[in-house]
Amino acid sequence: MAGNQNPFAAIFGDDPFGVGGGFSGGGSRQGAPQVEFNTNEEFNKMKDKFATMGKKAMIACAIIAVIVVAVAYWWFHPPINIHSMDTWMFIGIFILLPSFLFFRARAHAYKHGSAKVGVSKAKAKTFDTLAWIPVAVVALVAVGTLLSLSFFPGNAQKYANILVPADDEFTQDIQEVNYDEIPVIDRDSAMLLGNRTMGSMSDLVSQFEIAPTYSQINYQNHPVRVSPLGYADLFKWLQNREQGIPAYVIVDMTSQDAQVVRLDSEHAIRYSESEPLARNIDRYVQLKYPFYMFGEKSFEIDDDGNAWWICPVRDFTIGLFGGETVSRAVLVNAATGECQDMAVEDVPQWVDHVYPANLIIQQYNWHGKYTNGWLNSWLGQNGVVQTTPGTDGSAGYNYIAKDDDVWLYTGVTSATGDESIVGFVLVNQRTAEAHFYSCAGATESSAMQSAEGQVQNLRYEATFPILINVNNTPTYFMALKDNAGLVKKYAMVDIQSYQNVAVGDTVADTQKSYLSLIAANGTAANTSSVSDSALEATGVIKTIATAVIEGNSHFYVTLEGDSKIYDFALPGMIEIVQYAQGDTVTFKYVEGDPTCSAQSIEAAKSAKANSADAAGASSADTAKASDEAKASDGAAKDDAASSVSSDTSAEQKAA
Repeated sequence: MAGNQNPFAAIFGDDPFGVGGGFSGGGSRQGAPQVEFNTNEEFNKMKDKFATMGKKAMIACAIIAVIVVAVAYWWFHPPINIHSMDTWMFIGIFILLPSFLFFRARAHAYKHGSAKVGVSKAKAKTFDTLAWIPVAVVALVAVGTLLSLSFFPGNAQKYANILVPADDEFTQDIQEVNYDEIPVIDRDSAMLLGNRTMGSMSDLVSQFEIAPTYSQINYQNHPVRVSPLGYADLFKWLQNREQGIPAYVIVDMTSQDAQVVRLDSEHAIRYSESEPLARNIDRYVQLKYPFYMFGEKSFEIDDDGNAWWICPVRDFTIGLFGGETVSRAVLVNAATGECQDMAVEDVPQWVDHVYPANLIIQQYNWHGKYTNGWLNSWLGQNGVVQTTPGTDGSAGYNYIAKDDDVWLYTGVTSATGDESIVGFVLVNQRTAEAHFYSCAGATESSAMQSAEGQVQNLRYEATFPILINVNNTPTYFMALKDNAGLVKKYAMVDIQSYQNVAVGDTVADTQKSYLSLIAANGTAANTSSVSDSALEATGVIKTIATAVIEGNSHFYVTLEGDSKIYDFALPGMIEIVQYAQGDTVTFKYVEGDPTCSAQSIEAAKSAKANSADAAGASSADTAKASDEAKASDGAAKDDAASSVSSDTSAEQKAA
């Protein structure tokens, strides 16, 4: 390329757009200004200067390079671990690339010579050899990456075995929900409520803002979301860094109460994400444990209300970058910076998040995809399953409280991603204990659409549902929010028959409507399990009638002196066929409108059964008395005959 030729003209031509002017500026038309540009010449000049540096200049450059690398390491704080991609990116940019350029420049100088360096084939060869070291390191990283891939022999089974759920029965493992502890709002609603509380804290609102963390935890056996405050900006940090962050926000997910919890000076939060320098929680814990690879951390509070950061330690078990899991956890006291490094099995009970949600979803998808081998995951796809997606295309999951732990819930669907599930999985986020429950039904998104259809005139949007047990029936529970993000109604949807939808203004109203619905449709998994809210009724049957609704038989019963209509759905209430008009019956039911749904029939004999028993007893007594009378008469006749025979015998002897 000529020294005065514009490189763009050489590539695109003199007039690439066909409108005149061009790059050359020739002719009478005014074109783009010419640029003197020669890439090779300028690069060679820089390379020659770099290659011909004296020893003092090289030492100065080395010192500067060390300082730059040290400052960069402190600022970016990558882990010192060969399994970390961040580490290799740092090494590649700050070490391998400069080393490669330096060695190549020195080799070039000794090959061709310069004013300060003479020609030396031996030294040129040495630097050429050294230049291959960064290339070899990159090649080794590439090989390690290849060994991490799932198609490498044996890797598919390793991926499948990282998280193996146990198959369990839903009705045996998941207890019926306690409606006083059910979380009724999602993260977005919790953020909305939490952010509004800052308006009442005039002394804090100008200095601090609420961090978007909002971790869901079980605090004193109650589901809540917590999030720390953060410095509003750099200047607010300069003003308040000595005192620290004086509060955090806690939002009750059942009562929807939000409050700002103030901390005294001893327990103020000094290690946080909003700290820009040494007390930045990510930088602090990474530099304290330089060989650990930390995953997604969470903010939690212990049973005494003290603030902590839970930092899971990542580990890669397949190749160089494959098979991610969690091996340890570091608990950092947000006030003092005290750290507790422990294995996963030693993490205390109050901690709820050790395994990040996205990691759990990924691990289960590995299990669902590679259980039958890598080839099957692409071709036959026999038995290949995956977790259900969310409404925005991301992973679809939610949290439920169980055994004072937070469990991640997600549906499981086929590899084709249809609108039905084959079951659902629960994973403990502290221990990674996993359970799979087989249950054919609708996906979460289908249930959300079904619930929204019940209130389509109001245009409410359903939140992502959680899984609950209602009368041994797997059920989706969700909130319905208006355009402002406020919860207005609640909905329950039967997973197996998602056309069974109950909507109410309160959780209690929704529960009653749903119990009545599943009892009326005969879809309860075990109707002998009676809800705690069930009432008891006893009376004489006044009328009884049958009807078939959507293929299910129903007995409608009224009692004397009672205006309610009771619905006995078959096959669950099959005992009702033994009763008729005039019989006395005792049963438990759930209030409903217009009918009340019977849930169980108590042990009570009907009037006819009592009459029949009484009649049977009377007949038996009469027969017994008749038999005794006959036996008595027979005995009298025998005595008389014996007497006559004795007299005749005496007369014969006398004669």
